[in-house]
Amino acid sequence: MEKTLNTPARAVSRRSLVALGLTALFAGTLAGCGAKPADTAGSTPAKAVELQVFAANSLEKAMPEVQALYTEKTGVTFADTQFKASGDLIEQMRAGAQADALITASKGTMDDAAAGGLVDEATRLDMFVNDLVVVKAEGSDVEIASLEDVKNIEGKVAIGDAVTVPAGKYANQALSTIGLYTGAAGDDGVYAPEFADRVALADKVGTAAKYVSTGDATIGFVYSSDIFRYDGIEQAFVCPEDTHKPIVYPGAVAASSEHAKAAADFLDFCMNDAEAQKVWAKYGFELFA
Repeated sequence: MEKTLNTPARAVSRRSLVALGLTALFAGTLAGCGAKPADTAGSTPAKAVELQVFAANSLEKAMPEVQALYTEKTGVTFADTQFKASGDLIEQMRAGAQADALITASKGTMDDAAAGGLVDEATRLDMFVNDLVVVKAEGSDVEIASLEDVKNIEGKVAIGDAVTVPAGKYANQALSTIGLYTGAAGDDGVYAPEFADRVALADKVGTAAKYVSTGDATIGFVYSSDIFRYDGIEQAFVCPEDTHKPIVYPGAVAASSEHAKAAADFLDFCMNDAEAQKVWAKYGFELFA
């Protein structure tokens, strides 16, 4: 079944961006005037660049298509891209995992990466925006006309663990506006007693979607783009933007990258290439304006 979304009116024309010029940050100096021309006849060919990207789980459908486009146009290839909860990606980097670029699903998690010296702050840019939605199983007769209706839903409510899953943090922020969570930040409170035993905590957005699709939860909180990623779920309600902080995906070059310029070029491609923009739009992402 083709999935459609009734998302808030936010035109894809937001893709229009000011050129970022990231590559200038990594421009090398020219060789000295007296240097002799290299004898290329017997030289060793330059080693092909392979980038290691760490990206938020919700990008796992769109990102490989964009990477394939980039490889086709530039020859740059990619190692096995890591798609995990943003907090888990940062923990991997703290533990010494090698990465060239990091894209998280919230500003807060990128702030953590910057504070820990894991990314080059000068290369940081806001890349995508998303919506927080309540989903139900495909074909379910559950109806939600407002967040208040969540209080009356029978069965479990799937929510990502706010410690590592940004979508869970945004969900808690929304729930705080109707008294079902005590902390406005989304990770600083507890669920209301009458609601706590109905929460099905998920280690990632995909798990929350699975709980809903299998019937282990009646509804769940995910991103609008997740409806394109997972079978068996459909949109029940779009959470108003004023109930949670803006959902922004920042990207940055990893501080330890050995291919910093190539990583910056790829992030620029993600934002400015017309074909890449079509891929993001296909999976429900809008470029940050």
